[in-house]
This record gives sequence, structure tokens and C-alpha cells, in this order.
Amino acid sequence: MTDFLTTPQGRRIAYVRTDGFGPGIVFLGGFRSDMTGTKAVFLQDWAQAQGRAFLRFDYSGHGVSSGDFLDGAIGDWFEDALAVLSQLTEGPQVLVGSSMGGWIALQLARAVPERVAGLVGIAAAPDFTEDSMWAGFSDDQRRDLMEKGRVDLPSDYSPDPYVITRRLIEEGRNRLVLRSPLALPFPVRLLQGTADTDVPPAVALRLLDHATGPDIHLTLVKGADHRFSTADCLAMIAEAVAEVSGMGRE
Repeated sequence: MTDFLTTPQGRRIAYVRTDGFGPGIVFLGGFRSDMTGTKAVFLQDWAQAQGRAFLRFDYSGHGVSSGDFLDGAIGDWFEDALAVLSQLTEGPQVLVGSSMGGWIALQLARAVPERVAGLVGIAAAPDFTEDSMWAGFSDDQRRDLMEKGRVDLPSDYSPDPYVITRRLIEEGRNRLVLRSPLALPFPVRLLQGTADTDVPPAVALRLLDHATGPDIHLTLVKGADHRFSTADCLAMIAEAVAEVSGMGRE
């Protein structure tokens, strides 16, 4: 059943929570994704079968949460995730971040490391607004962004374009995690497909090189794309969650 949480900023966040033992699992979705995606639902089913607590949610402007997507920015979605983590869970949690959710998870790890038992990144996309979007824009696109406040990009997943706003780019610069020390003092598993054209393997390698911690592993999966949702990929996600939870191999 979908419930709603009102954040300190007044945003109404939709979530689904299932009870179980800890550490609980919190799934953080990607840019323009929602909590009904394949990975989120698979993990909930897996967690329930294990008796584990689980939580998935929609950022503001995503899914059935309040707000307009085009009004949002990385900091807003980080605040949503922090409110969910703070108000709906107890004790350290395993954060599972997909794409943008990986960036949000890393921000949570930096802000409240005591609430993180482990982290699993699935095609994690730290700093993508700066290093992928802004860096990849042509001069004309940058001009449109600054003068018109937005630029339209084609999408591989929808007939509608990605609309990128000036606020998304500029606010994202306050949220970068690869420009300063990034300590991850808990088990971390990074999963990355070699055929991912949205977040190339070089991003995962940069994150692996940049972060510091006692137990950080990167797994490259030949041929896997950005969705990382085949049966084999989903099994790898569950195994990674089990590992960072101290459960060993499933």
C-alpha cells in the first residue's frame, strides 16, 4: 500500500514500506524513474522473502509524489531521500541507488554516515549533471540553457525529450561528490554494465578510484546495459545487498 510523507520542505512523498528485520533496505531510483520499476519491485519481493525491512519511494516530481519534475533539482531529491531515511527508518540502512539514485546515496553517505550500513550502486551516476550533461552540451545548447532556462535532449527511453533546466545544472554544482574527499566507511558494491551508454564504465572506475573505504568492490558485467534488469543482473543486485548486509552469498 502506498503511503505519503510530508518532508520538512512541504513536499508530499509517496512510499511503500514493508516490515522486517534490519538492516533495512532503501531503494533510491533514477532520474525520471519511479518506485514501480523492475529493480525496486524485485528487491522488495526479495527482501520480503528474506524477512528484511524494505522501503521504496518516489522523489518529488516523480511517480505519484507531489510537484512538477521540471521544478526539481538534485538537492530537492536529496532532501526527499534524507527525509525518508530519517523519518521512516530506524538504525543503519542498506542504500541501493540506481543511476541518479547512486549519486543521492553517496550524498546520504556523506551527510549521515551513521545511518548507512552498506551501499549498492547500480550504474551509479555521481555528478552527472556536470560531467555528462553540461560537459556534453554544444555551445548552442549551453546558450539555450542560460538564455531560455532549458534545453531539450532526445531520450532513448521515451518519445518525449529530456528537458534539462538551468536550475538542475546550476543547483547540481552544490551537490558534487567527486571533487572532494568521499569516505565510505562501510561495505560498498558497485555494479556496472559494459554496454551502458547512459553511464559509461569510466564513471564507475572514477568513483572506485576516488572513494576511500575498507571494502569497496566494482563488478563490471559484459554486455549489460543501463537498465541492469535482466534476471542475471537482478540476481547480482540481490547478492550485492546480501554481501553488504553481512549475510554472505545467497
